[in-house]
Amino acid sequence: MGHTLTEKIIAAHLVQGEENVASSAEVWPGDLVEVAVDIVLANDITAPIAIREFETLGVERVFDRDRVVMVADHFAPNKDIKSAEQCLAMRQFARAQGLRHHFDVGRMGIEHVLLPEQGLVAPGDIVVGADSHTCTYGALGAFATGMGSTDIAVAMATGCVWLCVPETIRVVYHGRLRPWVGGKDLILYTIGHIGVSGALYKAIEFAGPVIDDLSMAGRFTMANMAIEAGGKAGLFAVDDRTLAYVDGRVSRPYHVYQADTDATYAQLIEIDVSQIEPQVALPHLPENVCPASQAGEVQIDQVVIGSCTNGRLEDLRVAAELLRGRRVHPDVRCIVIPGSQQVYLEALREGLIEAFIEAGAVVSTPTCGPCLGGHMGVLAAGERAVSTTNRNFRGRMGHPESEVYLAGPAVAAASAVAGHIASPEEVQQCN
Repeated sequence: MGHTLTEKIIAAHLVQGEENVASSAEVWPGDLVEVAVDIVLANDITAPIAIREFETLGVERVFDRDRVVMVADHFAPNKDIKSAEQCLAMRQFARAQGLRHHFDVGRMGIEHVLLPEQGLVAPGDIVVGADSHTCTYGALGAFATGMGSTDIAVAMATGCVWLCVPETIRVVYHGRLRPWVGGKDLILYTIGHIGVSGALYKAIEFAGPVIDDLSMAGRFTMANMAIEAGGKAGLFAVDDRTLAYVDGRVSRPYHVYQADTDATYAQLIEIDVSQIEPQVALPHLPENVCPASQAGEVQIDQVVIGSCTNGRLEDLRVAAELLRGRRVHPDVRCIVIPGSQQVYLEALREGLIEAFIEAGAVVSTPTCGPCLGGHMGVLAAGERAVSTTNRNFRGRMGHPESEVYLAGPAVAAASAVAGHIASPEEVQQCN
């Protein structure tokens, strides 16, 4: 009986005493195992808690200063005294520990955009982070998952964590994508199909000919939102596109794992993408999905284009294509947030930033701010936003009586122009 990609990666990282078990070891769903981790991640919200717990362990040094990564991205640049103190605690710890990878203002980015971009995650890795969207790195063929800050404290100290091996759902995508349909639309459609608990504590393997042709940006988006289906992780098999992405970025050795052809899956789902239109998730759950063209005349107050889900250069290019030569609706605030300093710089060089500003949008330094209702776009009571972020729970982006509609960059940009939820085709037809 064969093994899934998740089982292969976990088995290769098993710990027995102080030595890794040979790669021929096997694990099965439901096994409780201790594994060595390749990367440990925390941010300015979760790191201070992990640091306090780390200090209670009585350990003087982190297990490896090259493998503990800290990113100030949620409330940075700091919006108030409390957030300044959070970032200060992380900054002081990083300096005291001599961490090689501490990303602060001016050098930072949204963590799940930044780490792959900087080559810190490699295929075959196990990555644990004190952030639920750590599953993003599954796009690189890694097993990556979010954990609580206390677990992260132990991982920082020992380089190991305990895991219950998850079952795996395999989702296979067939057909040909329609115009303006990308990774965000595929994952929203999938979550709408299986529900927010459809993959509860399971890994999701994304596969099929559509996935083979999907860009890395699209794969990162889909892996990122595996957690919105309840998933423990979302993974893609490593192919030539993956290897081209990590080439020149990842400088350390890594190992590529592939699922066995006779692997056992908890569920096999097949999806024909040919009829999928650009999608939108209505409040207040990511599973409340419908085509943007069927959302109705929903007037909006704000659009956010960015986040760890859709803040990459490809996403900004899509948005700029629709905003260039057009104007943001006078009743709408359009906020564009590049996912990293590098993305910002490349967007500037390509003229994307100019297009956004000329259209009447505002461009922010990289931050998670509005996604969690932190800053740079908090909603008031009764306001509605179309956002390329990943969650639309009640009160997620501000007041509990506000509403968040999730979409990809094409729908978000089109809606910013129209003043209501709109498909890209609607805006193009108005020219």
